[in-house]
Amino acid sequence: MDWKKNDVFQVKIEDMSDTGEGIGKTNGFIWFIKDAVIGDMVEAKVMKTKKSYGFARLLHVLAPSPYRTDPRCLVARQCGGCQFQAMDYRQQLEFKENKICNNLRRIGGLENLVMVDENGELRGSSGSLCKESTEGGAVFVYPIIGMDEPWRYRNKAQFPFGMSKDGRIITGFYAGRTHAIIESEDCFLGVEENRLILECIRAYMEEYKIRPYNEESHSGLIRHVLIRKGFRTGEMMVCMVINGEARQLKGAEVLVERLRTLFEEREYGVQTERAAFPHITSISCSINREKTNVIMGKDIVNLYGPGYIIDWIGNVQYRISPLSFYQVNPVQTEKLYRTALDYAGLTGNETVWDLYCGIGTISLFLAQRAKRVYGVEIVPQAIDDARANGALNGIENVEFFVGKAEEVLPEQYEKNQVYADVIVVDPPRKGCDEKCLETIVKMAPKRVVYVSCDSATLARDLKYLGERGYEVRKVRGCDMFPMSGHVETVCLLSN
Repeated sequence: MDWKKNDVFQVKIEDMSDTGEGIGKTNGFIWFIKDAVIGDMVEAKVMKTKKSYGFARLLHVLAPSPYRTDPRCLVARQCGGCQFQAMDYRQQLEFKENKICNNLRRIGGLENLVMVDENGELRGSSGSLCKESTEGGAVFVYPIIGMDEPWRYRNKAQFPFGMSKDGRIITGFYAGRTHAIIESEDCFLGVEENRLILECIRAYMEEYKIRPYNEESHSGLIRHVLIRKGFRTGEMMVCMVINGEARQLKGAEVLVERLRTLFEEREYGVQTERAAFPHITSISCSINREKTNVIMGKDIVNLYGPGYIIDWIGNVQYRISPLSFYQVNPVQTEKLYRTALDYAGLTGNETVWDLYCGIGTISLFLAQRAKRVYGVEIVPQAIDDARANGALNGIENVEFFVGKAEEVLPEQYEKNQVYADVIVVDPPRKGCDEKCLETIVKMAPKRVVYVSCDSATLARDLKYLGERGYEVRKVRGCDMFPMSGHVETVCLLSN
């Protein structure tokens, strides 16, 4: 059929895309339909078509999927932050595990995936693994690590500021694939304190007639507000991204005082084991005068406090500054890192390299059981934090290098004869640089632990290592981002 824009059709949703669109087929033609859920029978309207696929807008759910739920957030459909709020959380986990396995098979060429339970037994089986499963390079896939409570898990949020059509200062989140702000001061993935902080800043802007940033005219002062919270300490950071100098913040001392005492002036919640009583300990400005989509500027001007907050993962504490990379889900991060530490199999005698180490989160975890740990990260500020974090914890068997992993690792190996028993990699979404993978193979560590935020690039890199003598032994997903299509994966390889 020759589909035209605005044609209406009905289709059964059979799958989901990584970005959350429902996928259905009509006579072999593939449709991507936002807000549809696996199992839905829907009516949709054609928006755009290509040769073999098209995009359509959901009009009606004719027969709801058994996995369909009511989104908790009123702006879930408009906002670009969540893709899966309309899907039951158990089904989200199943989707993500299937996504990992499909990429490992399709891209990584790993066919012998064996699904096992927590005890290493075949899922759905009452006995141990059959002989056939343990031969021929079996890859054991352990159950994805989900959350007991998949809400209010984000310790970091970045809110753009702008003007509404009726002239009000607003904040919220960008609509999907646009920079149109969907007004919302309380995201159910973020902490409850965010709403009070945003209300305080918005009231200050109105009182002192401070305009929000306008992308088209490159005018206005406040572009974004970054908020971070230490879940264990309760310490909170507020960093305003501004299109100008800090001195342009009229009455800044008033804002600082209001923010500093914001949670002291009200009875706010009840302290729990998960979260200490909230208190703002760091207030700063990030200077960003560029015409860019990059949120944070490079220069930070401190207005109050030490310029960082402290939080814990397990029994290791970390100093987190505005520019630090720090996992946004601390509850799942501890589970992820403990899995990586378990896969590393450390006895206390190993030399370990942690590539793409950030502020040293995994490095310091590993250092508790290793003889020596070397961390590599390209961002100088992150390495400053990593070194400070090592000192903060009194951990002395760790050393950090500034630079690209694909440059530092070969240099240390070839010039300084630094070797590795275990290498841990946690690269950005694009995966590892080939030069880095090449050096890993040359160094020939006994084990490689690969932590990935993109199972497609993970599968590509596993194939490279597999063709050069490494075998994937274990795989496990960890749901760091409930209500979205993203998932972390940990893999163990050995030679």
